[in-house]
Amino acid sequence: MHGEYKVPGGKLVVADVELDHTGETLDTVVISGDFFLEPAEAIGDISRALAGLSAHATVSQMTAAVTRAASGAQFIGFSPEAVAIAVRRALGHATSWHDHTFETIHDSPRDPHLQMAIDDVLAREVAAGTRGPTLRIWEWERNAVVIGSFQSLRNEVDAEGAARHDVTVVRRVSGGGAMFIQPGNTITYSLYVPTSLVEGLSFEQSYAFLDDWVLGALRSVGIEATYVPLNDIASPAGKIAGAAQKRYSAGAVLHHVTMAYDIDADAMLEVLRIGREKLSDKGTKSANKRVDPLRSQTGMSRADIIEAFLDHFASRYATVPGAVREHELAAAHRAVEDRFATDSWLRIVP
Repeated sequence: MHGEYKVPGGKLVVADVELDHTGETLDTVVISGDFFLEPAEAIGDISRALAGLSAHATVSQMTAAVTRAASGAQFIGFSPEAVAIAVRRALGHATSWHDHTFETIHDSPRDPHLQMAIDDVLAREVAAGTRGPTLRIWEWERNAVVIGSFQSLRNEVDAEGAARHDVTVVRRVSGGGAMFIQPGNTITYSLYVPTSLVEGLSFEQSYAFLDDWVLGALRSVGIEATYVPLNDIASPAGKIAGAAQKRYSAGAVLHHVTMAYDIDADAMLEVLRIGREKLSDKGTKSANKRVDPLRSQTGMSRADIIEAFLDHFASRYATVPGAVREHELAAAHRAVEDRFATDSWLRIVP
């Protein structure tokens, strides 16, 4: 059995595994890849440490075995945990990007409440197996502020500022911070994937893993972007984007990102209550310097950037054109009425 894991920003780790006659125990494990390991002899210690483990051992159990066996060794471009994830993939407990064909959707402009509902519906469809993994790029019908599922409405949003700028305030199902949206000034996308794609990854690791493709897409348009833990994407000129994520117990992950294309920072400051504490931990006193737009760094139109993103994604993974289906849209409209447009949902944290 063969499994691979590409460390975000690092090297490829490959595991070739054979089980014993019972099918319950690792018999032979060969670890390879384009990583560096010093001393080189530690690779044998790693393989021997994995042989004899249960085929049902967790990533943490395998990581511990590798760490003990290679104590004192220097892992360059990978880690004991990366080895464990590759082995788990070989055993069929996890999937890779190349095990899936992704639907790609460049959606039409939609009401902010409906956008929240569609995100939830499509993630649940993936969990149920009625939709394959999907990348959806959003379009916005109007100005919006999207607050995280655990944020306080009154602490995050200035109601008078929101009314003055004709902003619709909505709450999403994932955590994280508030997003200020103006149609044409942001690029928002969602990934809906089975949990198997991030099996064995912590939340922090899965953010980096699911954002890895867009770092490549940004480089393709001339931006040397990097992942900044826990959930930011930045360039040398400043922050570009923020991500949020929700894992569904039924078996899916919703991962969505909003990028600034040409943000109106003055309007954002009038609508969002961005406190001095939050600004100070970013090393700046001004929101204008916190969010650096894609427009200023690329000189490209928003449409051209989106096209470049979709082209890059298709160059890396198997894709087919997709769309939000009628029954999914109907379910989303019901969810708007029952949940996402209700005052009780918006004010679940007052």
